[in-house]
Amino acid sequence: MKALKLLTVLFLTITIFNSCVSNDSYYVDDSISLEQLVSSYDLWYIDYNRTTGDIDVPFLSKAFTLSFHNGRLIANNNLVGLGSVGDGYGDEIGYYETINGVLEIDHKQDGFIDLEVVQLSNNEIKLRDTQTNTSYYLIGYQKNNFDYDFVFYDNIEYFLQEYEAWEKTYVSQEGALNDFDNENFLQFTPEQNTTFRSSKDEFGTNVEYLIWDFVGGYEVFDVTGKDDLKILTLDYDSLDNEEFELSVISDNKIDLFHAASGTTYTFNGRNNIIFKNIVGKGKIPKTRKRFKTNRKTKK
Repeated sequence: MKALKLLTVLFLTITIFNSCVSNDSYYVDDSISLEQLVSSYDLWYIDYNRTTGDIDVPFLSKAFTLSFHNGRLIANNNLVGLGSVGDGYGDEIGYYETINGVLEIDHKQDGFIDLEVVQLSNNEIKLRDTQTNTSYYLIGYQKNNFDYDFVFYDNIEYFLQEYEAWEKTYVSQEGALNDFDNENFLQFTPEQNTTFRSSKDEFGTNVEYLIWDFVGGYEVFDVTGKDDLKILTLDYDSLDNEEFELSVISDNKIDLFHAASGTTYTFNGRNNIIFKNIVGKGKIPKTRKRFKTNRKTKK
């Protein structure tokens, strides 16, 4: 993950079009072909919260970004490694063609699917599966201007899931003694996006030997006026939830500032989980789909 440096503008205005026609519902550029449109940006970020329809298009519901490169369909299905895997584009997941105004996808696992492309603005498109009437909204970026940090914080629940465990590696000298001092490992399960586990096992314990002492619920909150900070609450079934300010340091390190005690804990990810459809022969693929988030906000 690139150094944390949040951009102040999400929608980038890039003047690559010469002439256009617009109406109240969408924006159409008649000067370029569909191939030129989908390949005009290095990365298309899938804004999954805006998805409409009840039936998923599997490869679109798993990816954070798509890229269209000379007939190759490339995706980032993981946050860990975002910006470095595949030179930032991700892994090849299939092929595409643009024929008669239709985006024809040949996915390596999901097979063939035709998508209607609607241009909504100079850097935004809608992909609609005409068979199921499910639509996905994509925002185009050039790679050198892509806001990697925004993607991490916008999808923080997925990031927490991408390690088999998070190990406590640092505790600040500042801060009062509290019960969380005894928790050395955390896990956020992909199977349930609201479930966490914790362990008091000794530092350095192999992940496969960890004994999870507690299973509970967790929730992530946005912070008013802060794009680079989240609030994480862990429900330990005690008098109060444990509440932390969550900061992403890198793609394998987070800081948790315990508001009640004033203690800062650093956790490092252990055993990265790679989520992708296509794996080697005889191996079972690890997959997951994105879900819509409706976070509450705290000051």
